[in-house]
Amino acid sequence: MIKTFKSLPDKYPNIPDKVWQFIRFGVVGSISSAIHYGVYCLVVLIANVNIAFTSGYGVGLICNFFLTSYFTFQSKPSSRKAIGFGASHLVNYILEISLLNIFVWMDCDKFIAPILVLIVVVPINFLLLSLVFAHKKKE
Repeated sequence: MIKTFKSLPDKYPNIPDKVWQFIRFGVVGSISSAIHYGVYCLVVLIANVNIAFTSGYGVGLICNFFLTSYFTFQSKPSSRKAIGFGASHLVNYILEISLLNIFVWMDCDKFIAPILVLIVVVPINFLLLSLVFAHKKKE
C-alpha cells in the first residue's frame, strides 16, 4: 500500500510536490491524531482532561516525528529536526491544551472538545513543520 501511495506522484505529474506533501501530512496527521485521541479517550475515563490530553499528545508525538520525517517530508530524522519538531510541537501543545480548556469551559463535551481543537490547529501545525523540514536539501 505504501509503495502504491509513493507511486501516485509519478502517475499524476501535473500535481505539484507541495500538494502531495500536504496529502502525506494529512495521512500522518490522521494516524497520529487517531493515536492521540484513542489514548485520550482511555485516560479521560480515569483522569482529568489535561492529564488525558497530555498523555495522548506524548504517545502520538513519538509516532508523529518518525512518520513526518520519513513519509511526509521524505527525509531522515536528525537531532536538529527533532529539536525543531519538538519546539514546533511545544507551541502546538500550548495552543491545543489552551483551546481544549476553553472548549471544556464553554461546556463542550469532553469527547468532542479535542476534535474541535484539531480543526483549529492542523493548518497552523503544517506551516510550523514545513519550516522545520524545509531545509532537507541542504543536508
